[in-house]
Amino acid sequence: MPVSSSLPSSPNHLLPLTRWDAQARGALVGVFTDIDDTLTTDGAITPDALAALAALKHAGLRVAAITGRPVGWSVPFVTAWPVDAIVAENGAVALLPLADGRIEKRYLQDAATRAANLERMQAVLQRIEREIPGAVRATDSPGRETDIAIDHSEFQQLSEAQIAAVVALMQSEGMRATVSSIHINGWYGDHNKLVGARWIVRELWDRDLDREMDRWAYVGDSTNDQLMFKTFDHSIGVANVARFVPQLADLPHYVTAGERGAGFAEAAAAILGAR
Repeated sequence: MPVSSSLPSSPNHLLPLTRWDAQARGALVGVFTDIDDTLTTDGAITPDALAALAALKHAGLRVAAITGRPVGWSVPFVTAWPVDAIVAENGAVALLPLADGRIEKRYLQDAATRAANLERMQAVLQRIEREIPGAVRATDSPGRETDIAIDHSEFQQLSEAQIAAVVALMQSEGMRATVSSIHINGWYGDHNKLVGARWIVRELWDRDLDREMDRWAYVGDSTNDQLMFKTFDHSIGVANVARFVPQLADLPHYVTAGERGAGFAEAAAAILGAR
């Protein structure tokens, strides 16, 4: 969809990438990205997005994906994609590719906390499916270790009212809840995508993300990215973020002309073109 017909105009938000200062782009040290509908189109990463990840890595930038997808779903991609890490389940679990082809898994919560939370979350999941007509768990649920997910747009279609009902029920059970482009995620704990980003920057590179926020970029597409849009000096929405603009309190600073994987490739090209 043409961006100009779908997105509101503002001097401070949703500027085209051509308005992104070249010196700032050239000073970046790393890029974080969402996965679904940012790197992927119709559930698969696009060749241009995959090539863009490789180009960013080749240029010496740190590259990490932060997603609401589960650990089990993410495992095949952490070694197949040119990334330093995939932080799954909205900041709770980090998957790191090792030089010998193995994968290291790191958790924010200890094992006892995860076990107790899992039991509570499964009870909430059953209650959602029992009490909210049409609400069913996401098909990737068997791979989840620290959260639960309800499908609203991947294989099932829920109305805005149904989505709001699921979020309200999760919150009534003391859970954090967020809505991605495909799922409604709920979990126990204080983590989120931003916490996960801070954690992985500290864990992998011994850097303080908050002290150098102007040297990192974030690319995303939906409501569960809005904290990242708000916090990162260089936040980019791929064009399909237009779908969620009415629900976003905080918009990305810049927007691509292309949607999904093509939009990510466009953002990567803007970064690399300034180096």
